[in-house]
Amino acid sequence: MDLIKGTVVISKAGRDKGHALAVVGHDNGYVLVADGKERPLARPKKKNPMHLAVTKMTVETQSVSDKALRRALAEAVGSSTKAG
Repeated sequence: MDLIKGTVVISKAGRDKGHALAVVGHDNGYVLVADGKERPLARPKKKNPMHLAVTKMTVETQSVSDKALRRALAEAVGSSTKAG
């Protein structure tokens, strides 16, 4: 599955291991991710794509606030754990 903007991913490595993040862009082979709290949309984190587990879920990342992104990620991750 491609890492397109809005895709929900789970970090597999680093200090944010296990956290849900949203893809907000790309930069020289890296993926830019944000969660709206530790990494706001204004300051996304560069992650190696190999350190991300791709999910089938997507969230809106265009013209949303950090609060809306946090809420969308919580709903996306919460719905997947309830269905599992």
